[in-house]
Amino acid sequence: MTVLEQPGSSRNKSSLAGPPPAWQPRVDPTPLLPDAEPYRLLGTDAAARLDSGLLTRLYTQLVRGRRYNAQATALARQGRLAVYPSSTGQEACEVAAALALEDRDWLFPSYRDTLAAVARGLDPVQALTLLRGDWHNGYDPHEHRIAPLCTPLATQLPHAVGLAHAARLKGDEVVALAMVGDGGTSEGDFHEALNFAAVWQAPVVFLVQNNGFAISVPLAKQTAAPSLAHKAVGYGMPGRLVDGNDAPAMHEVLTEAVARARRGGGPTLIEAVTYRIEAHTNADDATRYRSDAEVETWKAHDPIALLERELAARDLLTDDFVGATRDGAEHMAADLRERMNADPEVDPMDLFTHVFAEQTSQLRAQAAQLRAELDAEAAGHTEDAAGTNGSAEEARP
Repeated sequence: MTVLEQPGSSRNKSSLAGPPPAWQPRVDPTPLLPDAEPYRLLGTDAAARLDSGLLTRLYTQLVRGRRYNAQATALARQGRLAVYPSSTGQEACEVAAALALEDRDWLFPSYRDTLAAVARGLDPVQALTLLRGDWHNGYDPHEHRIAPLCTPLATQLPHAVGLAHAARLKGDEVVALAMVGDGGTSEGDFHEALNFAAVWQAPVVFLVQNNGFAISVPLAKQTAAPSLAHKAVGYGMPGRLVDGNDAPAMHEVLTEAVARARRGGGPTLIEAVTYRIEAHTNADDATRYRSDAEVETWKAHDPIALLERELAARDLLTDDFVGATRDGAEHMAADLRERMNADPEVDPMDLFTHVFAEQTSQLRAQAAQLRAELDAEAAGHTEDAAGTNGSAEEARP
């Protein structure tokens, strides 16, 4: 006999009793639900209220970002980068994420978000150092308030929550913005981070760039949810669905979420619907899992072209403005190309630097072994050089 079959159980009564009061949700779920369609500004009546200065600033960063992606891709093909995950087509997400933050805030990027770091002010060469294979990271995270580029999927999200929660405990009005791809939402770290952030009401903004594919796996094979933004309600935070190629819409939604987090309103999950125009990386063949026609369809929804239409309608897309914008982007690309074509000076002992604050006994032993091998190699070169010089002296008449 089961519990429900016991005499006096609710199953044997004419009407089922409800569960105890403790089951009740802490908040009304209705305001947490995202819109049915991605939020847009460009091409709508609401675009009239947009500030022209913001539009030109966004356009300048988008053009610069597109050129940065093209140059980095070329460097990867030339062997100057070990790999490059392009964000071409996703520049509106990258740029808006950087511009929505204040200097005191923190950005937590994934491996595809080097452009967001550059738009926040990081030197492009430093942003590409990890992908070049030099050092563990190419910049000081504390100086720039940019966490190290994260290659493992979604592991940066709990880190963002921890930093934001700690900052709030200290009384610092700091917001963390954590970026992740749609593939990262299938990782446990994503769910753990959202749950902790909501329970703690941590000042975090989660930006999911839904670019259609987790490498070769389409979103439909990852989740059956109405949208990734709908996952927010399950954790008790607002979900926003936005057109990821609409730069001012991205900027508005992100700015609002950052402001809400700063004033104590807790986290927000934002899904930006965009598209990965290039392959997953330069090592990927995207033609194996998607058609050229699909890519061309999304090129018609290019973030730069969308913004150009609005600027042209306002008579802001002048030859002088476009020329200056492109010249600035070309100057950045030329500088990046020149500095990346110079071979770096590498110290093998850097393998053991900044791994732990205090080296473990195993690391000390490994460092000592490598140092001994380097010293022996250097001594061998010295002896060879001396022998060569001696042979030259003996050969003289």
